[in-house]
Amino acid sequence: MAKKRVKLDLENFSCSICLDLLKEPVTIPCGHSYCMNCIKGYWDGEDRKGIHSCPQCKKTFTPRPILEKSTMLVDFVEQLKKTGLQAAPADHCYAGPEDVACDFCSGRKLKAIKSCLFCLASYCKKHLQPHYDVAPFKKHKLVEPSKNLQDNICSRHDEVMKMFCRTDQKSICYLCPVDEHKGHDTVSAAVERTERQRELEGSRQQIQQRIQDREKDVKLLQQEVEAINQSADKTVEDSEKIFTELIRVIQKRSSDVKQQIRSQQEAAVSRVKDPQKKLEQDITELKRKDAELKQLSHTEDHIQFLLNYPSVSALSESTHSSSINVRPLRYFEDVTAAVSELRDKLQDILREEWTNFSLRVPEVDVLLSQPEPEPESRADFLKYSCEMTLDPNTANTRLLLSEGNRKVTLINEHQSYSSHPDRFREWCQVLSTESLTGRCYWEVEMRGGGADVAVAYKNISRAGDECGFGFNDKSWALDCYQNHYECWYNNMETYISGPQSSRVGVYLDHRAGILSFYSVSETMTLLHRVQTTFTQPLYAGVRFWESGDTAELCKVK
Repeated sequence: MAKKRVKLDLENFSCSICLDLLKEPVTIPCGHSYCMNCIKGYWDGEDRKGIHSCPQCKKTFTPRPILEKSTMLVDFVEQLKKTGLQAAPADHCYAGPEDVACDFCSGRKLKAIKSCLFCLASYCKKHLQPHYDVAPFKKHKLVEPSKNLQDNICSRHDEVMKMFCRTDQKSICYLCPVDEHKGHDTVSAAVERTERQRELEGSRQQIQQRIQDREKDVKLLQQEVEAINQSADKTVEDSEKIFTELIRVIQKRSSDVKQQIRSQQEAAVSRVKDPQKKLEQDITELKRKDAELKQLSHTEDHIQFLLNYPSVSALSESTHSSSINVRPLRYFEDVTAAVSELRDKLQDILREEWTNFSLRVPEVDVLLSQPEPEPESRADFLKYSCEMTLDPNTANTRLLLSEGNRKVTLINEHQSYSSHPDRFREWCQVLSTESLTGRCYWEVEMRGGGADVAVAYKNISRAGDECGFGFNDKSWALDCYQNHYECWYNNMETYISGPQSSRVGVYLDHRAGILSFYSVSETMTLLHRVQTTFTQPLYAGVRFWESGDTAELCKVK
């Protein structure tokens, strides 16, 4: 009896909203008690503005009651906590807003543990017992608690739907085939379920097979990632060793050059020092002789002067030439020139050959979906539009950039650009600052005789005839001069016919290897399409032939 009384006491001091012991308990006008935060949240969520109800007895209050903490309940709850008593067992839990409530509980309803498809009702453990004990109820179909039992009732005949109309693909009751579904292909819901279950199992098998296939693919890709990481780590380690050795070789060569210069310096200085020392000795002797002559010149005794003059005035014959030929001071400039030439060669190798290293790394091509179709209308192309600027470090010195480096003009005067290894020296051309990958679209507006619109890899040469756009295997160019079109690649020319326009649109799908040139006016006309494999990011380019011609990378929307 004491144990039962404790359970009743705990239920009396539990909040029917959170089903836990009361926290900051408040009592509303109808006499029911709740946690202060629980009843506030409940009233805040009610749809009827200005009208508030009790979650248990549904009594309404207008205006919203002012909540005051119940001191007595606070004391009782604290005493219960001190005794270490716990809330009611799980089978006595009451139904919350998200739970299915027992249809047979009166007052405060308990959670339902089963729903009956025959009775179309849900039951708690206590009220479900007849379905286990009473023979007629044992034949009923029990399922997990469901709030959607009314969906099993035929809206036309108010009967349980136990049949299925294959003609209309909907559930029906046993009266529906008499009128609305008369003559239709009907079966029992159980038969249709069996058929659909079979299809479902087939679909599950397909899905499971796909899961297995994708798990295999994921495993392969993970192995690929691990292989890439291992290869990259080893390459970094090896390259660091190689560069360390290369630096050591350069340092050793620098030390050798320094030692040779110092050795040659010492030998050259020694060759100069010997005659210099002898000349200095002659100067000393001559100064001594000059002092004797000076002293003799001041002798007042004529006899002494004449006696000493022969010995003092006699000069020994000089063994040195009276003039020395000195070469121009160009002793070690040849060494400086040689070292400078070596530096330039190393810079050329690093600049022109370095990007070729990326070609040796194989790409992992993982195609998870079909490629998107190429755009058809100009509006479709503009979805991939990209704003670009021209890179001053690549511009030939006869190119004048303006409009925020979007416009370029060929002029006769050379610009005072700084020296940069990326600058084109012979050809009057320039590359964009931004690299191009993925799907991109841009337009070039030309004035004057025209221009060449191009794309190129970053490692294109910067000097010599082979660096011109289209004259190598690192660039593609559309020649738009003198009212005609020509496409150039790897020094091979393709003649193109098409409507003339001052604006050319360029579409790039880097992954698909598609490069297309369009004549843009009121409509877009395809001039030429290239299908290839791009191995590096591309850069937009422009080239000129005649002074005064301009081109601008357009802002398109």
